[in-house]
Formats: sequence, C-alpha cells, structure tokens
Amino acid sequence: MENKPKTSLAKRIKTAVIGQARSPLDRHVFHSLSLVAFFAWVGLGADGLSSSCYGPEEAFLALGNYHYLSIFVALGTVLTIFLISASYSQIIELFPAGGGGYLVASKLLSPGVGMVSGCALLIDYVFTIAISIASGSDALFSFLPVEWQPYKIYLAVFGVFLLTLMNIRGVRESVIPLIPIFLIFVGTHLFAIVYGIFVHAGNFPHVWNSTASDIHLAGTNLGLFGMIFLILRAYSMGAGTFTGIEAVSNGLPILRDPKVETGKKTMRYMSISLAVTVLGLMITYLLFDVNREAGKTLNAVLMENIVLGWPNPYGYFFILVTLISEAMILFVAAQAGFLDGPRVLANMASDRWFPTKFSSLSDRLVTQNGLLLMGLAALMAIVFTHGSVHILVVLYSINVFITFCLSQLGMVRHWWNVRESVRTWKKKIAVNGLGLTLTSFILISIIIIKFNQGGWITLLITGALVVFAIMVKRHYRETAKLLNRLDSLVQTASSVGSVDSSVKTACAFDPGAKTAVLLVNGFNGLGLHTLFNVIRFFGKEFKNFVFLEIGVIDAGNFKGAQEVDRLKLQSEKDIERYVSFMNHSGYYAQGCCAIGIDVIEEIEKVCAQTLEHFPGAVFFGGQLVFPQETVWNRWLHNYTVFAIQRKLYQKGIPFVILPIRVY
Repeated sequence: MENKPKTSLAKRIKTAVIGQARSPLDRHVFHSLSLVAFFAWVGLGADGLSSSCYGPEEAFLALGNYHYLSIFVALGTVLTIFLISASYSQIIELFPAGGGGYLVASKLLSPGVGMVSGCALLIDYVFTIAISIASGSDALFSFLPVEWQPYKIYLAVFGVFLLTLMNIRGVRESVIPLIPIFLIFVGTHLFAIVYGIFVHAGNFPHVWNSTASDIHLAGTNLGLFGMIFLILRAYSMGAGTFTGIEAVSNGLPILRDPKVETGKKTMRYMSISLAVTVLGLMITYLLFDVNREAGKTLNAVLMENIVLGWPNPYGYFFILVTLISEAMILFVAAQAGFLDGPRVLANMASDRWFPTKFSSLSDRLVTQNGLLLMGLAALMAIVFTHGSVHILVVLYSINVFITFCLSQLGMVRHWWNVRESVRTWKKKIAVNGLGLTLTSFILISIIIIKFNQGGWITLLITGALVVFAIMVKRHYRETAKLLNRLDSLVQTASSVGSVDSSVKTACAFDPGAKTAVLLVNGFNGLGLHTLFNVIRFFGKEFKNFVFLEIGVIDAGNFKGAQEVDRLKLQSEKDIERYVSFMNHSGYYAQGCCAIGIDVIEEIEKVCAQTLEHFPGAVFFGGQLVFPQETVWNRWLHNYTVFAIQRKLYQKGIPFVILPIRVY
C-alpha cells in the first residue's frame, strides 16, 4: 500500500476552522456557492432592515413636539425606498454581471468618478460593519448590569472576529446560520405592528385629527416654510434607513442564476419588508403615544406599551425575544459589509486602483485578503471610537449617498444617450432622475448637519483613500509602460509563428538533450525575453523546450463556468503560440497549462508531472527589474517567481531566475 503524505498540523487546523478547499474547476461550484433570493434577502437585506432599529427613531425625535408630522416623514421615506429600489432594479437589468456604485459610475461616467464612488462605498461598508456590531453590543448589554459596560467593547471585537471567520469559510456558510435570527426579527416586528394597529383600529380618527392639529400648530409657530424645513430635516435625519438598498445590485455575482431575476426578486423582498417595517413602526409610535424615556430606545418603549395588560410571563418574554432579535439583527446587518465590501475592493484591484492581491481568491473561493482588510478596518474603527454608537453614527451614511448620487447620475446620462434606441427612455430617466434628486438632497442635508459633528472625518478618510488609489493606479500605469517596451518582440514572434503550418523545421525530441522548462504568463514580451535570454546565456545547450502557464482564477474571472473555460482556452492559445514559434525556429517544443487560484501550488503540481517526462529539466522564470527598487515595487507586486524558486529548491529542483531589465 502507498503511504499517503502526512498533512501538517497547521493544514489540519485550517481545514477544521475554515473548511475543505473547493475546486474552482467543479462546474457545480457556482451553483453551490450562489444564493437564492431568500438567502440573499437575509445576507444583503439585513443591513437595510436593521436600520429600522434607529432610522425611524431618529426621524421621529427630530420632529420635537410635532410628532404627528411623522406621517409625512413616514410616507416620504416609503416613497424613497420604493423609488431607490426601482432605480437600482434598472441598474440590475443594465448590469446583469453586477452593478454596484463603482462599476456603474466607472462605465457610465468615467473610471476616475467610479474610483471615487468605490472609495466612498468601501469606507461606508467598513462603518456598516462597525456601527452594526457596536449597536448590537449596546442592545445586548442593555439587559446586563451597568457595571458590565466596560466589557462591551470585547463583545464587539469578538463579533468582528466571528463574522470575519464565518465569511472566510464562504458566503453560504456565513448566511445560513443567520436565518433564524433574521426570521425572528421579521416575525416579532410584523406581529407587533399588526397587533398594535389592530387593537387601536378605532384610534385612527384621533390620529387624523391630531395630525391636522400639528399641521396647524407648526404652521402658526414656524410658518409654512419652517414646517416644511422641519419635515425635510426629520426626513434626512432618518436617512440611515436607505443605506442597505445598494447592496443587492453590487452583490449580483453571488446570486443564483438567472441573476437578474434573482436580484430583482431580492430587491422586492428588501424594499417591501423595509417599507412595511418603517411605516408600521412610525404609525404605532403615534397610536401608542410613544415618547422618549432615559436609557431606552423608542422601540423598547413601544414594545412595553404593546404588552401592557398581557399575563406574565408572556409579555416579558415577548419583549425579551423582540429586543434581543433587534440586537442580533444588527450583527446580521454587518454581513452586508462583509459580502459586498471585499467584492468592491476586488473589482477595483482588478482595475489596478488597489493592489492586485485583493482580487485573489482563497482555496474557499472567497476574496480572503479583502475580508481580512474589511474586518481589520472595522475593528480599528470600533477600538478608536471605543465602540461608541454616538460617534460611529456621525461617521456613517454620508458615503453611501455619494455612491447613490453618482450611480443615479450615470443612469440619467445613459438613458439620455440611448434615447434614440430605447422607446421607454422617458419613463426610465424619470425614475433615475427622481432618485438623483432625492439622494442629492439627502447627501447635502447630511453633510451640512453632520459636518461639524465629525462628518468631516469621514470625508477626510475618503479623500485620503482616493489619493492612495490614484498613487497605486499611477504606479501600475508606469509599470505597464515598462512592460510595453518588451512587447516589441511579440509582433516579430507572431509573424514567425504564423508561417504556413505545413512548413515544419522543428527537431524531433532528443531524450539525451537537455530540456529547458520556462514559466510564462501569457504570450508577451516578458515571456519572450526570458526565452531569448535562455538561448543567449546557454547557447545551443538546450534542444528541448517546455512552456508552462498557469491561468489564475481571481475575483475578476470567477463569475461562472464559461469565464473559467475562457481563461483555460486563452492559456492554451498562449502555449500554442510559444510552441509554434520554437518549432519554426528549429527546436523541439511542447507546452502544458493549468488553471487555479494559487500559482505556486499549481506550478508545484505541474513541475512534478513535467519531471516525470523530462527528468533532467532545468526550470527558468523571468523577473522584471525596475529602474529603482522602492517600497511601492515590493508591496504592489507579488514577486511570485521568487516564491516558486524557494518552493522548488526545497524539492531539489533547479530553478534559474533571469533578470529582465527595462529602463
């Protein structure tokens, strides 16, 4: 019997904690990783639905003594929810592969504007995670003795760690355990709203009369414009209610096919549940004449009023379950940041706005680097603010409306440009135009209201991230210019390889001759320079040439089985061009390609197979030498060839790195 190689302790621990590696070549993996509309509603919709724990309260309290004007705020909020949802449904139709604020602004406005939108969205997702977990910790500790408060931050830190770990295991694994919490929240709040309205059905005439009285009183004391300003201010103070709507269009890549239909269905679930919850809570606030009480949220006061007269312990149990579900749904809401934040980061990394390592996939087929960064950033936000929701709420919700505005502006521009070919363009531009107007108003209002309270910190952090992205892009652009200088050989090699295939000058395979195995990454100047350097340095010592290429599966091309097949086909074409070129140059050549998520692991496998056929082979790889060695070079480039060399050296396999100097 063959002895199987022992698995290291670190590998066994990793497998136990994170799970078995998944194969990106499994054609069923996309189906097993994707989410149906219901699961997507849980994973992506919790962010918006959780805002009902504080959004309606902020708007209600902002009205001061004119509580019954909240009817207009509630109706305006519901209208805005459906309008923004409708506009993002149009984005889903236009961008079926994923239409978050970054992609929409990049394609419909400009790459630079898209970058600003993406940076704003990344900061917003970090604060989404931080404020959700901090709020959930506050809610849970409200049931505990006051002297336990200093330990609250430890729960928040543990919450960030736990959600990060769950997401590293995979999207589906991170969503399914949250379903019971989500359903308890929906069920308890729906019951409270329906029960509250039912038992006070006879009080609606009183609500109507009190609303008319508040309109008259506010008009008398504040004037017409003062009353309108008060309503609009309260409306903008509850703007956190809208922050989770964008998540669905950005999360399309993780949805089950057909993605457009699944996305639109998820959007309907989210908008209807959010609208019903917000409107229902605002109405029940009025029906039960809820007022602020020290140390309690309005929802807590509302639940206490609802269960008055209930026999014990049913009332206490209902309050306990409802408020704990509110606390837990806030933890669930952080999931939107973990699901969409790394995806935005990966898309921006694929476009070279951020280091390309953030588009890499782990063996669980998730963007692990992005998840770790989002978790670390949220952890820093919690630690630096000491988990204070009062501070985090100031930093929160500004950036998402930057993305909202830019996305709506891009859609308005798109419908205007295609007005000649789309018959329904007027209807579509009206939806996005109204969305642009509302989100712009909310953005301006939030900046004015929150700027001096600390909102400037959010804008400063976002500005710093924009500057960083510009610097990264500039570096990659300069690197591309250097690489283009090498590509002058490609045209020459292509012309040689395009000679009539019936003309064969290749040598037969000589088992006694030495074999050079070259690692290449596409048919490009870097690969050709490496090849010519082998010939230049070693003369005609090598008669046999083998070309190895690994097609890397990352977040940019891991979007379906067809994308993976396309990557494999491109790798095979690259290898064929090298083989054809060497055959016509009088050498024996063959090629091998593979695709995977980790270049080093795949190279290790392919090298072992190659050595079985060519026992005395020497491996070669090229490394670009920059004019100046800087921190940027070391940080923004992986230098994979050195890692491959170390790995092969450990196995006693000779590997030569050839420098490719470009000035």
